[in-house]
Amino acid sequence: MVKLMLMICADLENLTDLQPQGGCDDPSFAYLFKMKCGNCGELTQKETCVSLNETIPSAKGKSDVHLSQKCKFCSREATVTMNPGRGRPLTQADAENGTYAPLMVFDCRGYEPEGFVFGSGWKAESIEGTKFNNIDLSGEDFADYDEKGECPVMISNLRAKFEVVK
Repeated sequence: MVKLMLMICADLENLTDLQPQGGCDDPSFAYLFKMKCGNCGELTQKETCVSLNETIPSAKGKSDVHLSQKCKFCSREATVTMNPGRGRPLTQADAENGTYAPLMVFDCRGYEPEGFVFGSGWKAESIEGTKFNNIDLSGEDFADYDEKGECPVMISNLRAKFEVVK
């Protein structure tokens, strides 16, 4: 059993508080990443989608999990369970310092997530207070103009990593 924290970082121009649309614990937010089998090391060809609002009973029947699948190569069963409550938005100060912000913890048994994919469903706030909703980061950047603050806003240089946590 390995618990991995998804950590995100980006360059934020005149923006702060980058996070999923409904907050860090948004039940409908889809986390997309490839999975690496802990047994044979095979990496899935397609991204796997995991969200808090989709659960299934575990094969052992002890509790619900957010993902359960078999490796296509070694047929080993693996599960991923999300543990909300430890994430926070990426702030302007984080971006300036190149600091990663924690987003979500994944309890992985038999699989490890790799290569988080930034997609749609993000929000941020300009340093002048204008809210930007439904930001799509699948193009790996976002640019707009804050009319209230009379300044350009931009998200670029998106980065993500997984760190082992207790």
